[in-house]
Amino acid sequence: MQTDLPKQMNYKQALKFFNIGSYNTLYSFIKKGLKVTQIGGVRRIDQDDANEFLEAHKTQVSSKGAE
Repeated sequence: MQTDLPKQMNYKQALKFFNIGSYNTLYSFIKKGLKVTQIGGVRRIDQDDANEFLEAHKTQVSSKGAE
């Protein structure tokens, strides 16, 4: 867990958590199942949910063709 970010992250903080620079990429994560809490117009992503999302999308990548 990243301690420099709040447990309930806004989208800008989630970009930092995932180390991505594009909101479009974050939106694609959400479409693929990343959980978002919404209360009124406020949206937050829980760090635990973000870690679960990453774990659920781990795959074994072959080194073939990586040269």
